[in-house]
Amino acid sequence: MEFVWATGRRKTSIARVRIKKGKGIIKVNGSTIEDYFVNRKVWVEKVYAPLKVTDNFGKYDIYINVQGGGLTGQADACSLGIARALVKIDETNKSVLRRNGLLTRDPRMVERKKYGLRKARRARQYSKR
Repeated sequence: MEFVWATGRRKTSIARVRIKKGKGIIKVNGSTIEDYFVNRKVWVEKVYAPLKVTDNFGKYDIYINVQGGGLTGQADACSLGIARALVKIDETNKSVLRRNGLLTRDPRMVERKKYGLRKARRARQYSKR
């Protein structure tokens, strides 16, 4: 079986995911998922979520290239990329993944800084004297 490609995004993170039938190897930027996400169980479970929900855990080899943002955004981007790839492999996965909220891209981004303000909405402190 050839590789199936998918892309996941969150904030400024972009994850390019390749999936093929295999033994369940998951590599993120060349290292194992536990090494990459510094043994933070929340992030690792977030990446595993699409596989566990569709009962595909351990059936596919997954190779992920992720860049940009922080580790939380990267974990969410990986999760979305895996979910999209599983839908490409088998359309019946779509309803299960949609029900669990794994196919929805989180649209929240950092608001841009406006001129005349210190941050996006924070103005200078008023000084009476």
